[in-house]
Amino acid sequence: MRLTTLCIKGRPQAASKNYWIEYYENGRRVRERIGRSKQAAENRLREVQTAKAEGRNIRKNKNTLITLGNLRDWYLELSEVKQRRSFSSIKKCLRICVDGIGDIPVSQLTQNRLELFRKKRLTEISKRKGRPVKPSTVNRDVTNLKAMLNKALDHSKIETNLIGRVRHLEENNVRERVLIPEEFEMLYQHCPESLKGLVLIAYYLPMRQAEILDLTWQEIDLKTGFIRLGGQRTKNKTGRVIPLHPRIIDFFRCIPRPIHGGYVFGQSRRFNRKAYNKALEAAGIVDFTFHDLRHCAINNLRLAGNDHYTIKAASGHKTDIAFQRYNLVTEEEMRGMKWLDLKQGTTGTMDTYMDTTAKTSNV
Repeated sequence: MRLTTLCIKGRPQAASKNYWIEYYENGRRVRERIGRSKQAAENRLREVQTAKAEGRNIRKNKNTLITLGNLRDWYLELSEVKQRRSFSSIKKCLRICVDGIGDIPVSQLTQNRLELFRKKRLTEISKRKGRPVKPSTVNRDVTNLKAMLNKALDHSKIETNLIGRVRHLEENNVRERVLIPEEFEMLYQHCPESLKGLVLIAYYLPMRQAEILDLTWQEIDLKTGFIRLGGQRTKNKTGRVIPLHPRIIDFFRCIPRPIHGGYVFGQSRRFNRKAYNKALEAAGIVDFTFHDLRHCAINNLRLAGNDHYTIKAASGHKTDIAFQRYNLVTEEEMRGMKWLDLKQGTTGTMDTYMDTTAKTSNV
């Protein structure tokens, strides 16, 4: 067994020196790169000597050699991660996980330890929303943590992912609130001028908040009546065309349009959440988020008689499962369910039957 060094040509020797140790395992020569610390190399060499003398396993599990903090720093520097639109969200989730679990070696990240983190996280109060953190938020944190570990596994940074098979917490985040036209008009009237355009578009067009805020004049085609979004502007990176509602066309024609184009809602493109919540309160509407307006748009398009394929093309949904979450069938619609009368070969609705019954009772 011996301690060796290696210098990379073309660089200062002090900055390029790395320490290695060499030993034989089962008759085969093994070299381990330790790094720039001579002390660490000497300590590892003594560990190998002791392990061989005691007949123990010589090699260390990679999970014991790297901490969650070190792994996070490495993961966030990957080009494929940095170029994602959700990079800031990924960074935040991993910070929460490392702070909550601790900067421990990956080998100590067990399912029990993760469960303690999830329980503690569910008791915390969201700073932005002022309410307890939801299971969906915790699931998003853990999903990003698992993605980091899986990527480290692919790059041979670690040997195993001990939480790879942990299941998500059960979520109940399906929104079941849509505005009737009268409620929307009340909300629209109480919105300040800076919000009216955003709210109007969100209610009539199946667009996401970021898609509306970042809307440019170049993407608006008033002649043909479409908004055209490129792949770089959508969540699933697929371009799409969105037909303009007549009320939206009137709105665009009434606001100033710069000669050189630019963003429709200004350079800052920020959503004033406080002003929106104040408008909701003034309109007497509770438990209704800005994203719920997208539910209204999709649901209203369905009620207008458009087929699902057309609506999905405009909303950008790729799967029926995601699309169904945005559609709420009310009792009023269910009352219009048609029934086939096998004896007479005709169809009728519940309202028809109730009207007939009422007339018979009056007679």
